[in-house]
Order: sequence, then C-alpha cells, then structure tokens
Amino acid sequence: MPILSKQKKLINNALWLGLTLIVFACLLKLSFWQYARGVDKEHRIDRIAQLNQQSPLTLDEIVEMSQTKQFSGDENINDFPVTIDGQFNSDYVFLLDNQVEQGSLGYRVLQVVTTPSYAVLINLGWVQGSIHRSELPKISSIQGQHKFQGHVRIIEKGITLKAQDFSKVSWPLRVQEIDLDKFSTLIAKPLLPFVIYANKNETIGFKKNWHPIVMPPEKHFGYSFQWAALAIAWLILMISLKRKNQTQAKKTVLITNDKTQKTTTNNKNKAIKYG
Repeated sequence: MPILSKQKKLINNALWLGLTLIVFACLLKLSFWQYARGVDKEHRIDRIAQLNQQSPLTLDEIVEMSQTKQFSGDENINDFPVTIDGQFNSDYVFLLDNQVEQGSLGYRVLQVVTTPSYAVLINLGWVQGSIHRSELPKISSIQGQHKFQGHVRIIEKGITLKAQDFSKVSWPLRVQEIDLDKFSTLIAKPLLPFVIYANKNETIGFKKNWHPIVMPPEKHFGYSFQWAALAIAWLILMISLKRKNQTQAKKTVLITNDKTQKTTTNNKNKAIKYG
C-alpha cells in the first residue's frame, strides 16, 4: 500500500475517532448534568418540607442567618419561611413581564415593604396582561402596614439579551427581569438581596401561582435517560458505519485485485499466443 494512502487512512481514522468521542462525551455530560439536577431538586423538595415544619423566622433573623452563613454545604437562606411586618410603599410597583399562567401571558406584581431595619421586595402574585403591549394591567397597589408570611427566594441571574433601560421611568414599571441593584437605585433605598414570595393562603396581593420547583426531579431523570440513550445510539451508529465502510473497502480491494489478476493473466496469455 502506498505511503500516501496509509497516511490518508490514519487521518480518516483519527477524525472518525475524534468526532465519535467528542459527541459521545457531550451527550454523556448532558446526561450526568440532568441527573445531578434531578438529585438537587429531590434534596430541595426534602429541605422545603423540613423548613415548612418549622416556625417562620422574622426578617431580622433571616438577614442575620444570611450574614453569618449558618449553613452546611451549599445550603443558604433560600426557601426559608418568614414573617414580614412592614409598611408597603405604594409609589413603587414593578411588573415582571412574560409570566405565563395556563397559557395566558401576564405579569408578576412586586412591591417594596419597609421595616424599621430593611427594605425588601415582595412578590404579590400574578395578574392578567392585555393583548396590547402598550396597555399595562390596572391594579390597586397595597398600602399601609401589613403582617403576612412568605418564603425567601434568591433570584438567579438569567441570560439577558438586552440591558433594561431605566432612563425613562413611569410607575408601575414594566421590567424584563428582577435586578435588585438597579431597583435599589430607582427607589433610592437599598433592597435586601432576595425576594419574599407571599404565601398562597395570604389574602393580600393577587393570584399566587408560583412553585419553588418548576421542573420536578422525575423530568430531569427522564431527560438524563434520553441523553444517555442518545449517547449509546450515537456510539453504535458510528461503530456500525465504520465496520460497513471497512467491509466495503475490503470488497473494493478484492474486486480490484481480482481484476488486476485477470488482466495480468490475459496479458500473459496474449504474450504466449503471439510470442
């Protein structure tokens, strides 16, 4: 076999092996990631159940726990039940956009509550939006002193395609994401680095449709199985294609050799005949 042909074969084999392993590793990594997410969700569900059996903490106790970090492992103040006793600021109402409830688009209504020590953002529930984007829902903001219970929710930063423009502000303010630092600047008062979600049994606010676990662990485990199955299917497919190509290459070589041999034999016969 010529040297160039051998080199070409080695390069093709290396490319095949690299592509096979890279795709297989990526699919397997996605499977492990989904499985880990499912396990985390299971742990969080168990933790929420345990926390709900405890008496709600005050906002001061929550802040103290957050500052002193009285936790183990990756735990934090997320999902802790809390009792709020504070004054609602009716001047500042935030409407979190693109919130879906049973196929209908709407908003989550958020207001600021001030206590003697802190200011915190409260998620008061969901309201129906208008089919016209220029129209905001007409809501009555909550006023005065209220005592109610809720749960702490640490807001995770998502992927932002475009920064929110707060150069022109009118209230209620429609927002695309919860940005507590920018909200603090808008109201000229520092907000605590988390949001309180009012409990479903509270009469204040609007439709309480939030769930601490949006996707249950079972779905993550299902996706994990699917990614693992795709990884195995990909491996089987690539090995099958490789064997098929090798078989076809061998057949081609055999046919070529057979033709060459027949040609050589014919040439010899002609040479003998006319020699």
